[in-house]
Amino acid sequence: MTKIKICGLMKEENVIAAVQAGADAIGFVFAKSKREISIETAKKLAKSIPKYVLKIGVFVDASAEFILQAYNEVPLDIVQFHGNETNEEIKKIGVPSIKACSVKSQVDIERALDYETNYLLLDAPGIQFAGGSGQTFDWNLLNNPKLKERKIILAGGLNPSNVENAIEITHPYMVDVSSGVESNGQKDNQLISSFIDAVKKECILNGKRTQ
Repeated sequence: MTKIKICGLMKEENVIAAVQAGADAIGFVFAKSKREISIETAKKLAKSIPKYVLKIGVFVDASAEFILQAYNEVPLDIVQFHGNETNEEIKKIGVPSIKACSVKSQVDIERALDYETNYLLLDAPGIQFAGGSGQTFDWNLLNNPKLKERKIILAGGLNPSNVENAIEITHPYMVDVSSGVESNGQKDNQLISSFIDAVKKECILNGKRTQ
């Protein structure tokens, strides 16, 4: 079963909606973005998240001190590194980790594989801010056999309409959505529910196809 991360949540009502709909992970953005929140806000939102749902913090070239403060105070389960952090810098911080990498070609896939993180998040290149652009990339690039040895999180332009196809092509460990469940720049509880339903539907169908 492909797991589901709803990222960039800023309001309690959206956190509760995502959890109730069946999200496996909630993402909080601690980097320059229209979805950026403070550690204090994340702490309040985290109170609505049960222990079985992962709390993931997104950081872009943040200091180790700030990352560890958020990790301990929210508290977070996993730190997502979305900047130019090196493998050595990530290992030194020493927390469960995701490295987000932009993908344009197989060269980018090979570079991503150099990171010794718990997960690799593969995304389309950012535009305004570091991180996702809300656009897709060529999912066929994920047919690299080396990726089968890693837990891959697919991001970039996913929405309720295309996520089933994305899973069928890439078979990721987890899918990650943010702008794809927004209306007028705000998280939409109905779209969150529709996205999660689409993922679960594809996983059931895929299970039947492989039997």
